[in-house]
Amino acid sequence: MSALALDESRLARIWETSSRVAYANFLGLKLGEVETGEATIHLEVRDELKQNQGVVHGGVVASIIDTASAFAVATRLEPGERVTTTDLTIHYLRPIAEGELTARAQIIRAGRRLFVVSVDVCSDKQVLLATAVTGYLKLQ
Repeated sequence: MSALALDESRLARIWETSSRVAYANFLGLKLGEVETGEATIHLEVRDELKQNQGVVHGGVVASIIDTASAFAVATRLEPGERVTTTDLTIHYLRPIAEGELTARAQIIRAGRRLFVVSVDVCSDKQVLLATAVTGYLKLQ
């Protein structure tokens, strides 16, 4: 199978995996659109996700970024292959206190073992809230 093919079995595996990520389910992260090398994650803002200033906690933003990145990378993995995050650089641009966050991740470099992913997080009003670059390492 080609590393670029996003066939029905690979897509089904991604959707099935998304339902089993306990931490993502705890936060309320929802998988959206999935294409080869790309994934979108959605999150509805609620009080439990806010810090004491009344806006979404930075750790929640980091989590939606990391999760979107992981699913973008998953589109390029064969069954049984695993990856881990190697780094995550986030630029927080604006706070959000209500509505929905959407993280759009896109692989910008896929090597044999290392993936580099770019992620933008926007509000439901299409305001850019954060941007990030993350790295993933394929485990052997």
